[in-house]
Amino acid sequence: MDRYIEFILNHYILALALAVVTYLLIQEVFDSVFNKSRALSPLLAVAKMNSSETLIIDVREAPDFVVSHIEQATNAPLSKLPELLPTLAEQKTKPLLIICQNGTRSASAAKLLTKAGFEQLFVITGGMTAWENDKFPVKTASKHKK
Repeated sequence: MDRYIEFILNHYILALALAVVTYLLIQEVFDSVFNKSRALSPLLAVAKMNSSETLIIDVREAPDFVVSHIEQATNAPLSKLPELLPTLAEQKTKPLLIICQNGTRSASAAKLLTKAGFEQLFVITGGMTAWENDKFPVKTASKHKK
């Protein structure tokens, strides 16, 4: 035991790094155990859309949504999602696909929806960027001529 203490005192930066990495690993394990949403690639999301009646929620802000979005997606910006929860309440048992621009906001939305009691949540990894890179269809805004 004395050797461990001596090592820690002589190499305090390594000991601190070990403590930080251990903490982050434990936090990641707890997040994955208690996270009720699953991550799906765009290809698996299309398979899910084809196999069951799913609701697609796009959590980007309205200007981004108008530019391009998945055909049957509903726009529910992350900033307004708590206000829109009552309108989505009847969908609690249906599969929900959540998408944003690159996948970060959709994870936050999934946590919020999990707390609200939604049961089947799927986050599309990579968001609209991955969706468009995989050449899946999107609905785009038509340009108006002046």
